[in-house]
Amino acid sequence: MTGTDTDTDSDSGRSVLRRLRDHVGVVGLGYLVVCAVLLAWALVVTIGDSSDESMAGVIPLLATAPASLVLLALPDNIVMAVIAVALGAAVNTAIIGWCTRALRRGDRPD
Repeated sequence: MTGTDTDTDSDSGRSVLRRLRDHVGVVGLGYLVVCAVLLAWALVVTIGDSSDESMAGVIPLLATAPASLVLLALPDNIVMAVIAVALGAAVNTAIIGWCTRALRRGDRPD
């Protein structure tokens, strides 16, 4: 290595949020925020409901489908539900970022 790798030099001084926005775009960050808010709401409603009959956990699963539907194969546990929603949100955000970059690029080759 020659020490002139500008990508790592410029990334080291930037915040995590800025690097994430550069990789997934504003739309991807907005999607992540919506998924985090839905997950937090579902956890608060589920934990606060003493009857244990809350269907609030379905909303974040649907928002992060199809990748979050791996929950159906995981053991029945709140931690597994959170992992499934986080995995689904990460996969969908990567796809949104890829689509955003492709649309910005247009007909220009890489």
